[in-house]
Amino acid sequence: MKGRILAVLLAGSMVFSMAACSSGRDGGQTSGSGEVKTAEGSKDETEIQVFIAASLNTVMTELANMYNEEHPEVKITFNPDSSGTLLTQIEEGYECDIFFSAAQKQMDELEADGLMAEGTRSNVVNNQVVVVTLKDSGTKVTGLENLGEAESIALAGGSVPVGRYTRQALISLGILPETDDPASITTEQISEALGGVEISEQDNVSKVLSAVVEGSCEVGTTYYSDTYGYEDELDILQTVSYDLTGDVIYPIARVVNEEADEAQSAAADDFLAFVLSDEAKAVFDSYYFDTEVE
Repeated sequence: MKGRILAVLLAGSMVFSMAACSSGRDGGQTSGSGEVKTAEGSKDETEIQVFIAASLNTVMTELANMYNEEHPEVKITFNPDSSGTLLTQIEEGYECDIFFSAAQKQMDELEADGLMAEGTRSNVVNNQVVVVTLKDSGTKVTGLENLGEAESIALAGGSVPVGRYTRQALISLGILPETDDPASITTEQISEALGGVEISEQDNVSKVLSAVVEGSCEVGTTYYSDTYGYEDELDILQTVSYDLTGDVIYPIARVVNEEADEAQSAAADDFLAFVLSDEAKAVFDSYYFDTEVE
């Protein structure tokens, strides 16, 4: 029941993600709710629930529309949020067919909980943390090394992968103390380490980007892929090396969904295979993801 309620609540999130890219397609059309309608004479509609890291929303919308050109009978409902929030929802029993995380940690926990369909896990893309500001902001910040010179910083919380990667990079630079769990470092501790700078903690990477684009924060740390479409609005002050963050791998897997019927499970398997295809790889490349992963 909880999964079905979530599907209704999430329909609104698809207004922006599915409608933006669906015009001019020959397959399904999107309704005002973002649901993909079947073409006349097609198979009965099947709906799959796909939980994706917020930084994947734009590229996955494009991939869903490509998939629906050949499979208009499959309605793909996305739930974009931080990987930590999505994992919690799955653990609480929300209906989910596919989980696409921005970090291995959440996928490891999903597997440990026995909620992953065996043999379906794959690494899809790599990403990089970037420090961004509005164009012509006049910031003194050039990167993480002098982040404390900002008037204000947008930073994701520790449970959000980009927030954890940023904390790890600051540890690698000696700005934050060593710890076994970078995610446990609070925003207050980071502010203190940076000389008392104002930090606005955000729930996911998209909100970090919005805080910078809207000018409410001078700088922020997001993913390189999230700067797609904002090239005229943002300056990338630093592309943080993997030496500081470690790899930023995005894994995907099928989730054990006891509510799914045979058609739904088959559709989820097929869409997962499409996301891993060479055709999809070219799309990920165009959205600034690195597809050279092991």
